[in-house]
Amino acid sequence: MSRWELIGSATVPGAGGELRLYQRHDEFSLRILGQGELMNSRTHGSEDALGKLSSEPLAGSPSVSLLIGGLGMGFTLAAALAELRADASLTVAELVPEVLTWNEALLGHCAGHPLQDSRVHVRVEDVGSVIAGARAEFDAILLDVDNGPEGLTRRANDRLYSHDGLVDAFEALKPKGTLAIWSAGPDSQFTHRLEKTGFSVTERMVRAHGKKGSRHVIWFASRPV
Repeated sequence: MSRWELIGSATVPGAGGELRLYQRHDEFSLRILGQGELMNSRTHGSEDALGKLSSEPLAGSPSVSLLIGGLGMGFTLAAALAELRADASLTVAELVPEVLTWNEALLGHCAGHPLQDSRVHVRVEDVGSVIAGARAEFDAILLDVDNGPEGLTRRANDRLYSHDGLVDAFEALKPKGTLAIWSAGPDSQFTHRLEKTGFSVTERMVRAHGKKGSRHVIWFASRPV
């Protein structure tokens, strides 16, 4: 298998296009038809950083509750699990049922089978709906949805990064809770939107693959006491 082979496809709800899973040897790629690659099993440094940097401050805290928006290939989830205690609870909201199936059947070994951890609970649901239904529930919310604030796939994702969506996230967090958002690139207007919502914001630049690869952005937005 020297060329990419299509091994799965799924329709993204809400006119999000067709999500495709490709394999080449032991490498996997998730792509949106006609719009390019979303993630690759060999370049997940920024996804690792999202999970690790968000969870490190909570490593010694009891009964931590995390919400992760977007399962992807499981790298963010695996990195968060590695930092947290045995009594933590991690909810993963994944909109596309096939992504869950692919992780269980094909991709799980890439990130060390994080879905098999008893601390993990999966909801096949739009993460925006999960956030909107929560009040002071989560110690951290990690979003790796679409391509960040400048999304590629679903117009419905725009609300997630809008002022109203950020207010929902603010209210879903416990005091001192953190909203961490992955993005393919910087966006000064989005930083301002976070601050206007009431968050204290730190912006980190991370690499896609160790010290190499594309530069991605993670916003860490803290809810004040």
